[in-house]
Amino acid sequence: MRITRAGWAIMTVLSTLIVLLAARYAGLDPDDFFSEQRATYLAHELPLAVHISGAAVALAVGPWQFAARLRRRWPRLHRVLGVIYLLGCLVGGAGALLLAPVAYGGAVARLGFACLGAAWLVTGGIGLRMILRRRVEDHRRWMVRSFALTFAAVTLRLMLGAAKAADLDFRTSYLVIAWLCWVPNLVLACWFTRPRPGRA
Repeated sequence: MRITRAGWAIMTVLSTLIVLLAARYAGLDPDDFFSEQRATYLAHELPLAVHISGAAVALAVGPWQFAARLRRRWPRLHRVLGVIYLLGCLVGGAGALLLAPVAYGGAVARLGFACLGAAWLVTGGIGLRMILRRRVEDHRRWMVRSFALTFAAVTLRLMLGAAKAADLDFRTSYLVIAWLCWVPNLVLACWFTRPRPGRA
């Protein structure tokens, strides 16, 4: 239980820090964009703003959906936050798909971000479908997978920071991280949420 609480705390703190960082980008100040992508972002400010706003909402709300005490004591609040989270995923995912074709790093990075955006929308959609059918355990599995993809915003920045600290080539690092920021997240989420024989 202590490990679970520690993991939740780390996840929540990291998510909140990235939300605060995203708030800076929401101002669409060219000086805040990394130089390799500045011209592209300036030419696509609307989809960028859509993606940032939706992703920030999902990342801010998501960790609280894992708080068991909140789910037990305030189920209505859990449902309201769930709706807000899914709307954030919808908006952020749509923005991601609009930005993916112009992402820095060429075809490899663009495909990686496009797949992330599509998987983000699909996992959230299935999670919603499961709860509407009252399949609570399946709903939880798919929402964990959905947040694993939302959390890619955190892993992306951690990996970029590590690549910069290691003085790796930015372009090469970026196209690799376009996949590494979310594929391991999703694989781990699927493994941890896999159905286990003998469990309800």
